[in-house]
Amino acid sequence: MDYLFFLLAYLIGSIPSSVWIGKRFYNLDVREHGSGNAGATNSFRILGKRVGSIVLIIDIFKAWFSTYVLSYMANDQSTENMLGLGMVAVLGHIFPIYIGFRGGKGIASLLGVIIAIQPTAALFSILTFLISLIFSRYVSLSSILAACTFPATIILYLKSDNNALIIFSIMVSVLVLFTHKKNIERLFKKEESRVKLPRRIFRRKLKRKRN
Repeated sequence: MDYLFFLLAYLIGSIPSSVWIGKRFYNLDVREHGSGNAGATNSFRILGKRVGSIVLIIDIFKAWFSTYVLSYMANDQSTENMLGLGMVAVLGHIFPIYIGFRGGKGIASLLGVIIAIQPTAALFSILTFLISLIFSRYVSLSSILAACTFPATIILYLKSDNNALIIFSIMVSVLVLFTHKKNIERLFKKEESRVKLPRRIFRRKLKRKRN
């Protein structure tokens, strides 16, 4: 029975919202445009803010659901079981069975897992991401910094003694670095694309304060 929940976690994590929405309403595959992956960031870039926001919410929710709800249904909300279900869902997002195992990078889904397991650490990571995005306008760099903030929060701030959680937090950073290898190369070459919306919002806020 336990294996069934892990299978469900993978199938739920594999739901390729960006690809399905893109093909259904825009007659295009987001993986053939922009950065070439099926994540929320590329959806924002190719399909627009509204669709990108929907994809982001779905990617976060499906991992949160797999981690929290499925562990509850399995009557085992131990950290180890929740982490196992969550990581299987993330792998489903990265390697989705429905669309030839070509998915996204798993950042939003990882956030869903973190929210389910450790909301405080998730909040620190979200704040790090937003602050970095506002000032740098690099989604990739912000994602990397947010991922590195997670183990730092677990180990240094929360001083957790849960070995499974500590190992998981370190694995998150390693996974994000691995999935962002090309982005890191482009960052060093100064070829990475920037987003414009956060900077505009930031400027508007500054203008309002000055007025």
